[in-house]
Amino acid sequence: MTSHALSLTRDADRVTGERVLVQPVLDGLFLATILTVTFHKLQWELAGSLTLSDVLTSLFLVLFAWGRLERGDARLTRTAVVALAFFGAFAIVYLLGYFNLDTSQALAQWAKGLVKFVLHFGFVVAGVALLARRSIRFYWYALAAFLGGIGLNAAYGVIQLVLAEVGVNLDELLIQPVTSRETAINVFGAVGGTQEVFRPNALTGDPNHLGIELVVPLLVLTPLYLRLERGHRLKTPLALALVFLLLVELATLSRSALLGLACGALVLILPYRRHLRRPAFLVPLGAVAAVVAAVILVRLDFFLTVLRARTNASRAAASPHFEVYSFIPDVLSSHPLLGLGLNNFAVYYEFVTGRPDFGPHSFYVATLVETGIVGTALFGVFVVWLFRRLGAARRIGRALSAAGDPLAARIRPLAWGMTAALVATLVANVFYLTMTFYYFYVFATLAAALPVVAAGARRR
Repeated sequence: MTSHALSLTRDADRVTGERVLVQPVLDGLFLATILTVTFHKLQWELAGSLTLSDVLTSLFLVLFAWGRLERGDARLTRTAVVALAFFGAFAIVYLLGYFNLDTSQALAQWAKGLVKFVLHFGFVVAGVALLARRSIRFYWYALAAFLGGIGLNAAYGVIQLVLAEVGVNLDELLIQPVTSRETAINVFGAVGGTQEVFRPNALTGDPNHLGIELVVPLLVLTPLYLRLERGHRLKTPLALALVFLLLVELATLSRSALLGLACGALVLILPYRRHLRRPAFLVPLGAVAAVVAAVILVRLDFFLTVLRARTNASRAAASPHFEVYSFIPDVLSSHPLLGLGLNNFAVYYEFVTGRPDFGPHSFYVATLVETGIVGTALFGVFVVWLFRRLGAARRIGRALSAAGDPLAARIRPLAWGMTAALVATLVANVFYLTMTFYYFYVFATLAAALPVVAAGARRR
């Protein structure tokens, strides 16, 4: 073998070795980001609020870009190209919104929002590109990491609630030493002036955030669980997980979450109505009902007081959720196209709320106020695209079913579950805003990539 050939062989071995080393690290960062994306309390003040998942995302994006540049590989699937086009369109809208800023505080908030956008939507583009080149097994790992992270949040919330009842602040023991931030479980009020009512917020920082995020695993896992074969090793664990998640959902006392969950459940009723009378559905639901009934019997007065407070439909109770909608005409009259600027709701309405960090109790208000008609329309197109991607996944599932492929019993339920979860999140955000959070972009990544991964599995 000539010296030139030996040199080429060594170079090829070196590149292969680099890929072997880089790929597991890249995959690990991807899964770690997804796992921790709802751990909002794990954040530090470094030129703005920087969460653990933001740090992991930065490392992931740098390694992803470096690996592609090193190989001279610019290939992207069609889905990743569309995601990249959305990235560019949102970036243009947000950058143009800069010209509506008129204070240094507004500029600082806009810059923070832009950095978050680059990280989060950059993850969507890179995540779809990465998943498109992985096996469906890796996709299941990613889905398990995402839903498992929310499940860990729920488990933390239960421990947090139990310890709070005996006067122990779990956050003070575990979170404060790491982040130097003072956090605690949410206190809703007191029954009889002495008995405090706690609402678990887990690692999300807000019980409503936890409740709305829990909607995703509840609706995604339910159709997968119902379609599992009798005797499947995951049948019982999934049933227990769904019971646990639903109980934690109820413990958050989040009305927005329950509204979203109900609407998402309506989406699943039509394709899975035949399962509603089967033991696989009735037994877990009965277990939840039995636990709730036991709590009511043991603490009836406490339960009734809390129930009345959370179902209070008086003007005073509802006004914070509806009052923010009155801000929209004022903003659109002055900045109709691009709004006040990304991440600037709190800046311009501090004189109304008296709080420098106040966010509107509605994602749609935030979007209209901060990005105007153009930004809102663009986000609407993005959501429609996600629905179309999930529709494509359902069609692939039908094709797999027609071909007698057992993978159909996984792809179609997952696509239906994600569709229901997307509907539920959209509804819940009418009176709250979690769609600005990173977890929604991770969900969007998994939803957009599903038909690509399913089509690849079908070909194989």
